[in-house]
Amino acid sequence: MTDEGPRRLHRRRRTRWMITGTAVVVALGVGTAVVLTRVGAGPANATPQGPAPADTTAIVKTDLADRRTVTGKMGYGTETALPGHKQGTVTWLPTAGAVIERGGVVYKVDAKPVPLFYGDIPLYRPVGPGVDKGPDVKVIEENLKALGFGGFGTPDEKFTDSTATAIKKWQKSLGLAETGTVNMGDVVVTTGSFKVSSVTGTLGGPGAGDVLKYTGVNRAVTVQIKQDQRDLAQIGAKVSLTAGGKSTTGTISKITEVPPDSNPMPGQSSDSKFNVSIALDDPNAITAADSTSVDVKFTAASHSNVLAVPVGALLALAEGGYAVELADTHKLVPVTPGLFSDGKVEISGPDIREGMRVVTTS
Repeated sequence: MTDEGPRRLHRRRRTRWMITGTAVVVALGVGTAVVLTRVGAGPANATPQGPAPADTTAIVKTDLADRRTVTGKMGYGTETALPGHKQGTVTWLPTAGAVIERGGVVYKVDAKPVPLFYGDIPLYRPVGPGVDKGPDVKVIEENLKALGFGGFGTPDEKFTDSTATAIKKWQKSLGLAETGTVNMGDVVVTTGSFKVSSVTGTLGGPGAGDVLKYTGVNRAVTVQIKQDQRDLAQIGAKVSLTAGGKSTTGTISKITEVPPDSNPMPGQSSDSKFNVSIALDDPNAITAADSTSVDVKFTAASHSNVLAVPVGALLALAEGGYAVELADTHKLVPVTPGLFSDGKVEISGPDIREGMRVVTTS
């Protein structure tokens, strides 16, 4: 880039000031009598005021973040469907709002309880004598031990006679047949306790069918994002939350794709959508009622320890590119803009440094 481009822009900026100055003179001409009267009432040799000095600001080193706001709702997080896998007839169902913890009865089939186990993997085969090693064996042993039915040592993926004995004791406590084997539909496996949001099964219906929908047990925020916003949300990422005039932070705990609508309305977008569940870092920070709208700020990008100025200090050059105007010499110094955030813009270039003062409009 040559100096000629900045000089051309500088001349045009001075031309704009001249035009503006002429407009002021014309405006003053309309009210000449009033102005002369006020001058006459003051000191005899009062002089007209010059133009107000330009606003200036210092180039600062700071952290910037590009944040995007999406509206969500207060509740208990994303709703999840829970299908049953137990053959037979449903004879008992929980009520909406019930909280079910490890060992608690989720529903009953043929008057026999189907309890809740915690784990990261559902049962995918019968777990009993002769079964090969696998993560499902460890899930069974971890839950048996947590419920007070141990005797097999540290939970692992190997099924032993001691594991079968512990299963029989657990089955006896529930009034079930003491087989020493846990079949796929004998328990429900989720990652933790849950709150029943709605009951979808019916008494007398099949046990291997829809049972209920559930959420987490702690208050959370749910927000729906589109496919082009998917990169904003990552499990474990922090977000800012504002509702009812109160603000706090949250952590993204779950992301699920919304099933496509089988009967979309005319003109309705077919783009994928995702439900994002956000746990409040401080559950008591926001006390707004369920279904209250919540502003969720995702961080799209962040740059640390960069040079920045107000956006009003950034000038577009005639030949392309950008510059800032030094406050002391009025020289235009080319810069490369980076991240924009909260009225500031990141700038970089070989001829700028922290502390330099530049002209700004804001």
